Amino acid sequence: MSKKLNLAVFISGSGSNLQSIIDACEAKDYPAKVKLVVSNNPEAYGLVRAKNANIPSVIINHKSFKTRHDFESAITKELTKQPIDLICLAGFMRILTADFISQWPDQIINTHPSLLPKFGGEGMFGDNVHKAVIAAGETQSGASIHYVIPEVDKGRLIAQISVPVLENDTYETLGERVRAEEHELYVNAIKKIAVERT
Repeated sequence: MSKKLNLAVFISGSGSNLQSIIDACEAKDYPAKVKLVVSNNPEAYGLVRAKNANIPSVIINHKSFKTRHDFESAITKELTKQPIDLICLAGFMRILTADFISQWPDQIINTHPSLLPKFGGEGMFGDNVHKAVIAAGETQSGASIHYVIPEVDKGRLIAQISVPVLENDTYETLGERVRAEEHELYVNAIKKIAVERT
């Protein structure tokens, strides 16, 4: 097959989306491979997932830097050590600056646990989103994969999937069902981008 997309996956926590991507990349016909995992959190379980899959990882703890510029410069230094075609934010709990994003035009993607543009923007992440969806009385939620631009959650959509909000849903049960769909959606979105670029 044609050349595979080289991925850098950014994480801050458990790395469940990372695991889905790692699993997908094990298939010979999947058009991408994870070359590097970047975590800003030394305790992130996703680092264990990377180690178990023999994928190089690097910890760049934002708390070790005086400015966001210094933090992002350290990330850039690691990314430029090898060819990276696509940066996948997978539960990465830092907002990237416009300066960093401009270095990677249409090369950074992110996942969001709602049907964007609904329930997006600063402060809308994880359980906050599911709580807001339920409080608003929505009947549908879901997940979105989008390109990253300086405005949070405003980038061009790549893929979306709907998940019904059930009458007896809590934010935990809704979040669980959205996550299950999100994992598959992310894998398919990467595949879609790879196909478009070959």
